[in-house]
Amino acid sequence: MSSRARYVAGVLGRLLVEETRRVKRGGGAETDEEARERARVVREALQSLGPLYIKAGQLLSTRPDFVPAAMIEELARLHDQVTPVPFTLLEPVLARDFGARWSRLFREIDTDTPLGAASLAQVHRAVLADGTVAAVKIQRPGVEQIMAQDMTVLRRTARLISRAAPRFSTVVDLPAMLGVLFDAMEGESDFRKEAAHMRTARRLTKDLQHLTVPLVLLDPTRRVLVQSLAPGTSVHTADPEELTAEERTGIGRDLMTFMFRGFFLDRYFHADPHPGNIFVAPGHPAHLIDWGMVGRVEANVSRSLVLALLNVAANDGTGLAKTWTEMGHPTPWADLSGFRTDMAALVPKATSASLEELNFGVTLTAVLTHATRRGIQSSPVIALLGKSFANLEGSIRRLCPDMSITEVFEENLRAIMFGLAQETLSEQQAARTALELMMAAPGSLQQGREILRKLADHPTPTTTANGTTSSRRRPATRTDHTRAAIILAAAIIWSRRRR
Repeated sequence: MSSRARYVAGVLGRLLVEETRRVKRGGGAETDEEARERARVVREALQSLGPLYIKAGQLLSTRPDFVPAAMIEELARLHDQVTPVPFTLLEPVLARDFGARWSRLFREIDTDTPLGAASLAQVHRAVLADGTVAAVKIQRPGVEQIMAQDMTVLRRTARLISRAAPRFSTVVDLPAMLGVLFDAMEGESDFRKEAAHMRTARRLTKDLQHLTVPLVLLDPTRRVLVQSLAPGTSVHTADPEELTAEERTGIGRDLMTFMFRGFFLDRYFHADPHPGNIFVAPGHPAHLIDWGMVGRVEANVSRSLVLALLNVAANDGTGLAKTWTEMGHPTPWADLSGFRTDMAALVPKATSASLEELNFGVTLTAVLTHATRRGIQSSPVIALLGKSFANLEGSIRRLCPDMSITEVFEENLRAIMFGLAQETLSEQQAARTALELMMAAPGSLQQGREILRKLADHPTPTTTANGTTSSRRRPATRTDHTRAAIILAAAIIWSRRRR
């Protein structure tokens, strides 16, 4: 057994011993104070184990369906801030990736006070040889091996839990949840992938006035990433009053717009947009940094989520229950009528609420909670989406707490629908058909929701390397094209009617 494995086993062993003692003392009937103390011990243990356990804990904090409330509150406080290491320990990484003459790339580099220090990497301010101010992100030595070992341990643990609790695992697929998390964290250990995410995100924010992404300045390596320095300070420490009301609102709307596009059109998203990863400065667009953790959404799931949000915006709890059930997998003991009742009670609280009154990420996980309790397995990516939404809302709430998420969603609905339509037919045909339908038919949101649900059941076909259509998906038909056009028309009509 490696030293790392012994350390992890020791930490987890101590937690198990304490839990065993608690059960012997009388088990579940603990006071609120005892529950908070137990949660604090778990949080500190995960934090001591490093980034993978921290991310896993943060993901669990979005699962109130099987994690106690006191534990969720404590896990949400998990952060990856560690004592900086001396720069001399990082120099060998620079020499290995940039060569022995790596220092010639920089005019100066602040080796005394890092801009940030986490268990995976450390960031230092620098000035390049051409005078450009930069941030240099350097991976700590040995990180890749530690993450590989930790992934192995967590996968084994998840499989053991699944075998020990088969009924639980039928509703909550822990191995699949971990798979989503590990896929999202690829950029954490390979900065070339993080740089690729940054370039893509920078292109996708090009039309947004109040949001951008740092520029990759030098060719990245697996362990070193040099990027432009984001101006200002993080939202976590910034004084919102230093920004104008227009800047605060613009940043909030652009952040939400960018995330909606990522969820529903681009189908990948920043999975960790907490206040520390968004930098703001008067007179500058906000900078969304740290692209090591990026989530991906399958086409079917993203389309179903659009439909779910349409149902929330329309105050349709029954429609939401139907969409969520079809997106997931009901168990043989599922209580579908009870789930419809739950959604009918939940949705009115979400409609037209501001961020001061509503945490949309928590609303998303509230649906998840009811689904699990009613015996409906949900898509494993939902937990990561809930984490991303919750992080984003925490950031926006500090800038503009009165912003209505449903309003921003409706503002983006036309572009989202048009993008979905473009997946199956040309832009000109979609626009022409939509205009014809607008003039010829009264159209309704209900029609749009029903057709989008049907389209979600028939995903866009994929093509193999030899040009054939995958047998798992049927080819798009003329009916699909018509459905996509009607989706667009319904969205435009609904938008016009609401205005």
